[in-house]
Amino acid sequence: MTRFLIVIEKANDNYSAYSPDVPGCVATGATLEEAKRNMDEAIAMHVAGLVEDGQPIPEPTAVADYVTVS
Repeated sequence: MTRFLIVIEKANDNYSAYSPDVPGCVATGATLEEAKRNMDEAIAMHVAGLVEDGQPIPEPTAVADYVTVS
């Protein structure tokens, strides 16, 4: 099992998600939970396509953290 970092951003009326380790793989959702679910499905479909085409699955390298600004 491989874990990919996803970034979810609030847009005007929905949420948008992407993964730095899976270029071109994006998803949206009306809610945060829907965006997460859709991104999970998008990455699974993307990886399945890579496997089907004999392409390597990207290695997850992205990390996330917060900084505090006073």
